Amino acid sequence: MYARFVNWLSATTFGSWVVKHLASRVDPVLFKLTNGRLTMTGVPTLPMLTLTTIGRKSGTPRDTQLAYHADGGDWLVVASAMGQERHPDWSYNLQATPDAEVQLRGARMRVRAQLLSDDEKDRVWPAIKETIPQMAVYERRTTRNIRVFRLRRIAASGGAHASLR
Repeated sequence: MYARFVNWLSATTFGSWVVKHLASRVDPVLFKLTNGRLTMTGVPTLPMLTLTTIGRKSGTPRDTQLAYHADGGDWLVVASAMGQERHPDWSYNLQATPDAEVQLRGARMRVRAQLLSDDEKDRVWPAIKETIPQMAVYERRTTRNIRVFRLRRIAASGGAHASLR
């Protein structure tokens, strides 16, 4: 019941505002500090990760908290921006530099991102909406083609502790 409420709230106009202006700043820090156990709303109600990309203009690491859908050994993340008409900055960062880092509960690893083709997105979209029900609301809010990225684990270069930071 708690999970349904939090997921419903995050898809409302008010909830989207809270996510955009508060949770987007607090959650990546809290998620990392608690090793994936907590977000601003408490225990995550969806599968969550913190994605660290390299800013395409600044060149500095940028953290974004995202829900994901597991697809085999990969993670699919959706550049929904809660249904806004503009793609989120992190998606532009991934297109410019597809090597990134993810923090999941108990693990931090290097990944390489690949933008899904429309055909592949169509194939996985129903499963994504089942895992992340807010996507049904977000896709109704926008006319843009919402991007979906596949994050695939890669071996760290430069040693076992190589990081984007």
